[in-house]
Amino acid sequence: MSRSRETGSTTLGTVIAVPALLLVGMLLLMAGRVTIAGGTVQSAAHEAARAASISRTASAARTAANDVVATTLDNSELECVTTSVAVDTAAFARPVGQSGQVTVTVACTVPLDDLALPGVSATRTLTATSTSVLDTYRSRS
Repeated sequence: MSRSRETGSTTLGTVIAVPALLLVGMLLLMAGRVTIAGGTVQSAAHEAARAASISRTASAARTAANDVVATTLDNSELECVTTSVAVDTAAFARPVGQSGQVTVTVACTVPLDDLALPGVSATRTLTATSTSVLDTYRSRS
């Protein structure tokens, strides 16, 4: 008599457990993707700040930073829906002998819509900032 009552309990348990396990797996996949993308954006900001700091002019620094960000994101195969690069080159106006620094901020909006997780936005914007020191005695303009 108890055996007939339990018929289907395994099926019911499976019907409940499988979607929950799939949801947990997709959340782990999303967390991994966001973590890797965040590291890539941080690396792009760091490399861009370095490239900008060794440039001779403010306009060359902005160009170098933008080029390095594009190259770094392309090489890592990170797909960004939108990318923005802000380069602070105010220190290039200081005279030689005064210290200064270049700051680069990179923002990348990563698509997550292919995961189709309920209640999770389709994109996540990741932002990273890095600073590199200008050579105090190098000519600049």
